[in-house]
Amino acid sequence: MNKQQTTNNKQQTTNKQQKIIINARVPGYQGLQQIQIDEAGKIMEITPIAPVKQDDCQLDVAGDWVSLGGVDLQINGALGLAFPDLSPPDGERLHKIGQFLWNQGIDAFLPTLVTTSIEKIGQALSVIADFLASSSQEGAIAKIWGVHLEGPFLHPQKRGAHPAEYLLPLTLENVKRVLGNYGNLVKVMTLAPELDPTGEAIAYLNSLGITISLGHSQATAAQAEAAFALGASMVTHAFNAMPGLHHRQPGLLGAAITHPNVRCGLIADGKHICPTMLQILLRASSHEEGLFLVSDALAPLGLPDGIYPWDTRQIEVKQGTAQLPDGTLAGTTLPLLAGVQNLVEWGICSVESAIALATESPRKAISLPGITPNQPAQLLRWHWDKATSKLTWQRI
Repeated sequence: MNKQQTTNNKQQTTNKQQKIIINARVPGYQGLQQIQIDEAGKIMEITPIAPVKQDDCQLDVAGDWVSLGGVDLQINGALGLAFPDLSPPDGERLHKIGQFLWNQGIDAFLPTLVTTSIEKIGQALSVIADFLASSSQEGAIAKIWGVHLEGPFLHPQKRGAHPAEYLLPLTLENVKRVLGNYGNLVKVMTLAPELDPTGEAIAYLNSLGITISLGHSQATAAQAEAAFALGASMVTHAFNAMPGLHHRQPGLLGAAITHPNVRCGLIADGKHICPTMLQILLRASSHEEGLFLVSDALAPLGLPDGIYPWDTRQIEVKQGTAQLPDGTLAGTTLPLLAGVQNLVEWGICSVESAIALATESPRKAISLPGITPNQPAQLLRWHWDKATSKLTWQRI
């Protein structure tokens, strides 16, 4: 936990009276705004600055940015627990992870299950389903909004750190086997579209309302476009585990960033993607919400650097980067909002854009609204210090 977060728990609002935040910059809104919050802790309205009564409970944020908390659509574990390793006694550990992520500025997340056996996937889904059924997820805890299955339908040549022995052909039968009785729990599935030339499996997943994300793939632009036509609307960790951009072969990524209805996940740790390429993606995206940040964080998130177990192998974590013994990049142990701070401090985009990439865009990528009236007022205050070029945040 970083220094700015040590007071977060003390900053939780327990006051039940109405509250007005004034002089706030809000992603997607022009000029300074005031945010009115009702007794139930929901946003009533967001309006340009207007006179406020002397006796109103108000917080003047003096031009700082105010946003919803982050949403992490790709996080593989935390506090030493890898989500694919979930077993029935792990409900309490899931609760602690939710509390930890809340203190990292996260409102909600999708536990991500990387490629493993169908049996382990089924067990992990069962544990998460039982946890959601028995837990209200109320209070200072990041909520589970569903599950992201990253595999097992990946191209063997682009599997990255995913174990080859558990990869499966992308057939309708195998999709049904993997989902089992938990199709309604799966929110996102990453797959390689070229493994489904008929489009049958992709069309089935789309019919279930599962967001289809293309990744770990060798797909051509034409194959990607065919998947988008069937309902695929996302790309998993752009640039990583897919062919790079080429002036004659734009491939999956080229097709995605020029498509008006597709959104690409980005890892902004400075290791998965060179900051220059991040800047190119941000400039090239065909629409303002075409990109969103993910952490891709692994089980050692929240733990110090060192060597940790990872399925049947080990990973070494150094300064937030996790690698297999052969040097294969496995993921990060940096929290989602570190990516926001990196983008701003590297001078890649504006403060507003960086905040939106972790708070607004992930919500919209799974068809949920950004900061609007009737949303729970679980808000972050962001302060940009020009003198030190540092962006910090706290819950308000």
